[in-house]
Amino acid sequence: MAENKTYKKLVPFINAESEFANKVIRRAEQYGFAGADEIFIYNYSKMESDREEFLQTMKRLEKEIDIPFVIGMYVNRFEDVKKAFYTGASRVVIKYDIMPAKAVLDEAVGRFGTDRILIEIDGNEAFEQIPFPVDTLLLKHVDLGGTISKRILACGKNIVIRDSLLRNDLVDLMELPRVTAVSTNHYEDKSIYKVKNNLKNAGIDVNTFASSIDFSEFKTDEKGLIPCITQDYRTGEVLMMAYMNEESYNQTLATGKMTYFSRSRNELWCKGDTSGHYQYVKELHIDCDNDTILAKVHQVGAACHTGEYSCFFTELAKRDYIDTNPLTILKEDFDVIVNRKENPKEGSYTNYLFTKGIDKILKKCGEEASEIIIAAKNPENDELVYEMADFLYHMMVLMAERGLTWQDITKELANRRR
Repeated sequence: MAENKTYKKLVPFINAESEFANKVIRRAEQYGFAGADEIFIYNYSKMESDREEFLQTMKRLEKEIDIPFVIGMYVNRFEDVKKAFYTGASRVVIKYDIMPAKAVLDEAVGRFGTDRILIEIDGNEAFEQIPFPVDTLLLKHVDLGGTISKRILACGKNIVIRDSLLRNDLVDLMELPRVTAVSTNHYEDKSIYKVKNNLKNAGIDVNTFASSIDFSEFKTDEKGLIPCITQDYRTGEVLMMAYMNEESYNQTLATGKMTYFSRSRNELWCKGDTSGHYQYVKELHIDCDNDTILAKVHQVGAACHTGEYSCFFTELAKRDYIDTNPLTILKEDFDVIVNRKENPKEGSYTNYLFTKGIDKILKKCGEEASEIIIAAKNPENDELVYEMADFLYHMMVLMAERGLTWQDITKELANRRR
């Protein structure tokens, strides 16, 4: 729902009130796979127990989806806004008719920014006359037959429109001035990529998969095929290699699902149609000679027909070497720490910390943080490197003690790219 200078967004909304958590999470996940830019999930119940249950569901959701999600909830105090952001939400929506005291809203905007708090208001209200301290308004019940365009321009805010599309047309809503997104529940169980392609054909600038190089410029073999190497977009692990022709390449762009050409069956092959192990496209690249495609995907289930996650599970040869890739080092070290917690090893310092408990772990984190400060005052960096590594280790012990993962931390960091 954030303003985007390059394209307009399609944002499905989910009413989570009285819904089962698993249903909300699965629906959000499917929206993400189908091509949604963001997801707006709301529960405006004023009951404290309902809010807490909703926030717990959002914490679970954060671990399942890889597109931004926006929370709409009843806010009575600043603490409510903090809790909403602590779920991993990229934005928080506050309803105008149940807005908190101005001091609470001002504190939330001051702490999290004018771009991360949205106000939801009915289009029949005089929203253009209200000096909201935010960048974006979420308008519902928009009447295209009135003076809505002039009113939007007069308010000077970015606009997200929430509409079920029962009365209004999506293209008309997208074409309104200052509209950055349309949020709707109209496309449940439908391909949002297809909707976006139709919008693009109508002249709306939306985010679709569009190849920067025409397939005719790829170097294919005599049968018009080009090899494609597929990677896990999170870890970079190579999953498989297959072939694509022009039709399968275009199908991949249109659907957002990896579609190959089967040489043995002489037909198109959408990975997952049989097994359910779909590969949802994140990025497509071509090599320097234009003769090999690299696909980065969200892999559902296993990529290999044997049931292995990657087809490249058979080791042929290996020599010992020091892996300094920060992605693998931090993950592998953390995995060792978690394993120590689950399977104690006699004489292990890590197990000593877990045995002593949270107070000892926190004491060590504090000590190591102080050592970093002292080391940073020295002209050479050797000691600083050592102390930073020490702190990271103890921090990972704390993460394991509290049930956190690196994904929890990196997702929060990703939300801070402003």
